[in-house]
Amino acid sequence: MPLYLSRFSYTPETWARLIGHPEDRAQAAQAYIESVGGKLHGFWYAFGTHDGYNLWEAPGNVSMAAVALAISGGGALSSFETTVLLTVDETMDALRTAERVQYRPPGA
Repeated sequence: MPLYLSRFSYTPETWARLIGHPEDRAQAAQAYIESVGGKLHGFWYAFGTHDGYNLWEAPGNVSMAAVALAISGGGALSSFETTVLLTVDETMDALRTAERVQYRPPGA
């Protein structure tokens, strides 16, 4: 199954709710991805541009998109970005396939 890296930031209101009622949101994230047949590999909070990061495994892009849409639509986040991760083997396949692409730069 494909892996996905998500970066998220909470709204100030969400942080205020969590301060008033601390909650392990990794458990919620695990339930969300398991509802589509996936697995949560990690959940981290961070300092910096984003408040946290998730590493997910999902059956495919549609399943991961469904989770991302549900979370984003909930209103607790100010941002939620997801990147599809490629294995080294997948990247090697892409590199070999790229040789067959007859790219022409604009204006060339």
